[in-house]
Amino acid sequence: MKVDVYKRPENEGRYSYLAVPEGRPIPEEATSIEWETAEQNIDLDPNNEPVLGLSPEDALQQIDAKGYAISRVHDKVWLGPSV
Repeated sequence: MKVDVYKRPENEGRYSYLAVPEGRPIPEEATSIEWETAEQNIDLDPNNEPVLGLSPEDALQQIDAKGYAISRVHDKVWLGPSV
């Protein structure tokens, strides 16, 4: 499945990610948060490695259940220098 991935900054230089099927808007329940585009047209295949903190298998299950996927707290990705 092709998805568009959005990100939002969290604390300590980490990001949360939201994946929606390609071309679909961010769901209304998630629009209260300011998301910025991270990647577009990503192939979210169960046999692929995680993409930006999103496990393909988990993300596909979330998309099936609610129409979008969001990275889990323990999967947040650090983007910055190590201290």
